[in-house]
Amino acid sequence: MAINCTDAPGSVPSDAGVAGIGVLLSFIVTAAIALIISVSLIFQEARGRSKPSVLRRKLLNSYSDQQILTGIGLQSVGLGKIDSMVPYHFFIIWMLSLLSMAVHNATLLALVHDFRRDWVLRWLRQFLMFVNLVLSCIYGVFILEAVNNGINDSTLPISCVWQSDTPQHDKPSNTAVSFFGTIAVIAGNGAIFLLATWYLHSRTQRFYKIIQVVGLLLMIASSIGATIRVCLMADAFVGNPPIQLSDKGEEQWSFGQLLSVGMLLLPLVSIVEILRGEIKCAPPVADEGKERLLDDNELQSGVQRPPSFQPNPFFGSQTNLFKK
Repeated sequence: MAINCTDAPGSVPSDAGVAGIGVLLSFIVTAAIALIISVSLIFQEARGRSKPSVLRRKLLNSYSDQQILTGIGLQSVGLGKIDSMVPYHFFIIWMLSLLSMAVHNATLLALVHDFRRDWVLRWLRQFLMFVNLVLSCIYGVFILEAVNNGINDSTLPISCVWQSDTPQHDKPSNTAVSFFGTIAVIAGNGAIFLLATWYLHSRTQRFYKIIQVVGLLLMIASSIGATIRVCLMADAFVGNPPIQLSDKGEEQWSFGQLLSVGMLLLPLVSIVEILRGEIKCAPPVADEGKERLLDDNELQSGVQRPPSFQPNPFFGSQTNLFKK
């Protein structure tokens, strides 16, 4: 089916699956909960408090997994609809992907010891980080081209940025800021990915506390920025999007919107099961150079401290990434 990139329609249908009030609230509330838990765990660890909360670690891990998987799925759907999705909805997906990336990185800062001691969890995190980065960079390139062509606030499909017959539109006065800001976000995501990879796989823990605090502040700032940007432009919140929508579907509470918000309750089921003793969680791992905290039963049974870093069985060791 040919794409019309010459005549922009006066209005486009809403897309509640991308920018509906339930979808947006689900992302924002999940991010807020995960960041608050990350701050509490890191603050507790910095104070040297014993017995980090198993429940909070489990809850944070669940919300982080939910956030990044939902973000990857939403980005995949958006790429599959590039011939019909307008830049407005495409940009909202990109902001939500940045939000999910910030939450995942904050979780990594708080729970890195849990991931380091299990090579499957560690490389699964690495894979999700890589997929999210690739998708986010693709979105950034599309947004960059939309800004360059002046159609970022147009009702033309986002795929028109690559069509030669797309007419040039008048560019707003802040085009240069948007252009270089988009480049900075893409470059920043790449740099953060490299630092997160090093932090996840590093055998040593130099400047561990500084990295935790500085990294957490950066992730909070990134999350707040993405949330504000979404709230200021989404029709579900302000009712005045940059393009004309033909209906108010993004403001209405449908079954899909309620389901998105209801997903926030799923991690709480695991917490109830833990409290009831149905699920056992591994105890927290202490920092290298510190003695692992053992309870009375472990001291009596002579339990040995497990290794703080488990190399994968294919390459690498506890002290070297590549050599056995």
